[in-house]
Amino acid sequence: MATIDFPDDLIALARTAWAEIQAGRLTVDTARAVHEAVTAFALQKGLRRMDVELGLKTLVRYETA
Repeated sequence: MATIDFPDDLIALARTAWAEIQAGRLTVDTARAVHEAVTAFALQKGLRRMDVELGLKTLVRYETA
């Protein structure tokens, strides 16, 4: 899979969701916001939604970028 150039706002939103998950406090609103943002970004870039989601999760959860 090629590297995806994620916008800062999408990364920030995913980091918020990850922090909520780790704290055991993920809200429906946050989950929905991430889902909608990932879907919109994938459509805009012509990418598969799953590839965007997996790439974003990898960046946020395992990299220190």
